[in-house]
Amino acid sequence: MLESVSNASIVDPSEGHQTDQHLASKIRPSAIVAAVAGNALEVYDFIIYAFFAVYIGRAFFPLQGAYGSMLAATATFGVGFIVRPLGAILIGSFADRVGRKPAMILTVMLITVGTLGIAATPSYESIGIAAPIIVVLCRLFQGFALGGEIGPATTLLVEAAPANRRAAYSSWQLASQGIAVATGGTIGVIVAMVLEPKQLAAWGWRIPFLLSLLLVPIAVYIRRQLPETHAESGERTTGEVVGGVLREHGRVVFLSVLLMMAVGVASQVGNYLVSFAILTLKLPAAVAQSSSIIGGIMTFAPALAAGLWCDVKGRKVVLVLPRLLLAVSIIPCFMWLVASPSTASFLIVTTVIASLTAMTAVATIVTVPELLPAKYRSTGLSMVYALGASLFGGATQFVVTWLLKLTNDPLTPAYVVAVTTGISLIAAWLLPETRDVDVSQ
Repeated sequence: MLESVSNASIVDPSEGHQTDQHLASKIRPSAIVAAVAGNALEVYDFIIYAFFAVYIGRAFFPLQGAYGSMLAATATFGVGFIVRPLGAILIGSFADRVGRKPAMILTVMLITVGTLGIAATPSYESIGIAAPIIVVLCRLFQGFALGGEIGPATTLLVEAAPANRRAAYSSWQLASQGIAVATGGTIGVIVAMVLEPKQLAAWGWRIPFLLSLLLVPIAVYIRRQLPETHAESGERTTGEVVGGVLREHGRVVFLSVLLMMAVGVASQVGNYLVSFAILTLKLPAAVAQSSSIIGGIMTFAPALAAGLWCDVKGRKVVLVLPRLLLAVSIIPCFMWLVASPSTASFLIVTTVIASLTAMTAVATIVTVPELLPAKYRSTGLSMVYALGASLFGGATQFVVTWLLKLTNDPLTPAYVVAVTTGISLIAAWLLPETRDVDVSQ
């Protein structure tokens, strides 16, 4: 169990870093919950769009053909990734210049704007071209916020953890995403089972967005109670912080983006399986949505296991082995799924993708901040996560949909995962082991 101490005096602003590593390494369990709960809420808001992309496409993008509206919807989903790097730079550097806590409160507020907009915007049939324009703007708000969320939140966990439990603490960041995915999937299944197909397409898909808004005041409150693990005494501009990261740690950033590439692509293919099941495998909507529940569960448990594994055996083994397993198994898994589409085969493939991706993601998000000094840690991790997600993950659903239409090859998602995962293995091999580094400076 996490040990509890007072929130006070864990940072000395005059020094700009932790003054007592032993004291700073212990925070209340409620603070850990606060850090990951906010992230879970934001991830839920962001990815729920992917779960209901088929219905959102029909509501806002009434294009011809089975794939027409889906292409427009997934392109709009990708728009949210375009501004992630901007959010990473501005909010990540804000956390390095001012503190982790205010940055984390800001991101919750921003993503709420986007979620409310998507939930409340009338359909194309009601207001015409204004509908897709508003939805695109809302996705931009969500993407900007999430781009700046991961860096400060994960950095706080790394800095607050005991040296021998940094990966275990950080693993809750991915585990919380699993909770968000499972929650979204559960709500999606319930909505699909309770409502008629026409009701689901007309207004039912809006329910998950509206439900998340009820939790926003709670998320803001608990984040206000967080301790601060970093405060800067000197004045630095955003340009100076970002320039310092790229100038002094460019190689680390480049290799880390390649690591995140595999995580981003595989996770988005996992999200895309909902639409893939409906459009390609012709499975019922309730079965398709149930993959979200399984995917969330199989993100939660393996993420926590990977954190413990990282702390015992080191980061590098967890960076490499799950990626290798995913690279060699993904194509056979999809071949089986396409040849024998059923609830069982669909959920087993979902399990493989979610669990292996979660394990390597945990090793990635703890390794990157351990490679960077405190003054650049939040910015560097935010940039790596955002660039990996926007350059690769953000385009995944659109590219896969387009390739499926072009080639009519249902194995396309597997090919994309195999290639990107293979490339990331090279980056994982080149990075050093970081389990024993000192993160106090």
